[in-house]
Amino acid sequence: MSTIPLATPRAGANRRMILAITAVAALGGLLFGYDTGVIGGSQLYFTKYFQLTPGEQGWAVSSAIYGCLFGALLSGYLTKAISRKYTLILSAFLFFLSAWGSGVADSLTELVLYRILGGLGVGMASMAAPMYIAEIAPPKERGQMVAYYQLAVVIGFFVVFLATYFIGGGNTAGMSAEEIAQLHTYNVERGWRVMLWSELLPAGAFFILLFFVPHTPRWLMMKGRTEEAKQVLAKITDGPREAQLEFDDIALSFSTTRNHHPVTLATKGIAFVLFMGIMLSIFQQVSGINAILYYGAEIFSNALGYGPEDALKQQLWLGAVNLAFTFVAIFTIDKWGRKPLFLLGTGGMVVGLSVLAWTLYSQQMGVVSLIAVLVFIGSFALSMGPVVWVMLAEIFPNNIRSVAMSIAVAVQWLFNAIVANSFPVINGSDLNQQAFNGALPYLIFAGCCVVAMIFVWKLVPETKGKTLEEMEVLWTGEKAAFHSAEEIEPGR
Repeated sequence: MSTIPLATPRAGANRRMILAITAVAALGGLLFGYDTGVIGGSQLYFTKYFQLTPGEQGWAVSSAIYGCLFGALLSGYLTKAISRKYTLILSAFLFFLSAWGSGVADSLTELVLYRILGGLGVGMASMAAPMYIAEIAPPKERGQMVAYYQLAVVIGFFVVFLATYFIGGGNTAGMSAEEIAQLHTYNVERGWRVMLWSELLPAGAFFILLFFVPHTPRWLMMKGRTEEAKQVLAKITDGPREAQLEFDDIALSFSTTRNHHPVTLATKGIAFVLFMGIMLSIFQQVSGINAILYYGAEIFSNALGYGPEDALKQQLWLGAVNLAFTFVAIFTIDKWGRKPLFLLGTGGMVVGLSVLAWTLYSQQMGVVSLIAVLVFIGSFALSMGPVVWVMLAEIFPNNIRSVAMSIAVAVQWLFNAIVANSFPVINGSDLNQQAFNGALPYLIFAGCCVVAMIFVWKLVPETKGKTLEEMEVLWTGEKAAFHSAEEIEPGR
């Protein structure tokens, strides 16, 4: 076997490098959260500016998500052809272009066009960033490292909630009715544009920093650039032995002579893992998380009785709870495992949605309703948020990771769009308002969460602590001479 003669820096230096590389890649998640969250506050105002109908409002909000769907599908080709790194750079450029264009839009058509371009960037980043991190991270800390991507998504949501809150006027408690009316007029005429332009700064930073991170060793090996792969492994592992073992496993995984054929989507067991990835993606979206994040300000404004500017303030609670519980997930996902976290958090989501539905149905909205929403958000941040992204980034074998993950992520965006587009229609329907007093969407979401719990409990195996190459054996059942995480990282 080819050896790695390069001396490696001390373990602490390697870890700092991995964390720095992960932080840069995770900025794709921050922009994912920022781009997605900025629509929640701004749509309160551009809906009035453009005089949108409920259907047009749903299209304005969900249009970016259709871009995300095609971006995710396209990234399956791009991450393989031009690399995970250059796919992220292209996504950063699209983020920047979308933020500028959305802010200058003078019609619904222009706004939708630029939102779709931003969606392409989000779709590419949502697939390429977790994949990039998973291929760089040590096996025993991969869950935590990929969860940093979800943390960045959540930070993006929280930061954009802060930005839209302060751009929208901040605390209105001491304002007179006339001052509040003037502020609202400003937000309808111009404030929403500033909210959308605020994404330019993080998008620019992401674009520049990506030029300083390496390609992943697995992509380099796939392209036959073995010497470059060795150099990267030497920088991100704790010594020559660990680097050599990981190099050998990657080389074996890509070998077309192992068992006389490479792993493909047609390989025994791989169809099931693709089905599992698709279902995890669907469950994450039909849980209702993005309906509440996209329309949170409107939910607080209409269902819970807050004024538009005060509703922006309530969104800060969503962002803060989301952030806090994502930290809990980061520090437990590699200890407790993916499956226990998923089941625990999804159970909490069912409770939060059920209580919210009850307060709406019984017309007893208030503090309990707000707490129920926060329980739902916190439970999602503990479970479906990080766990689904971690598993999508780690479950697919090297040979098919790009195409399989792009399919799973594209399905996720498809159902994201379906939920975002249908929520205002279902929420405003006569059936919901007259028979359920506004509770119907949340009852549907709760039912979907129950189905997700049963699916994961019965069909999804635990994957913590395994190398990406070991995962291949888990699904196919074929024996291969891959080293375990314990062999590669005995002291970690």
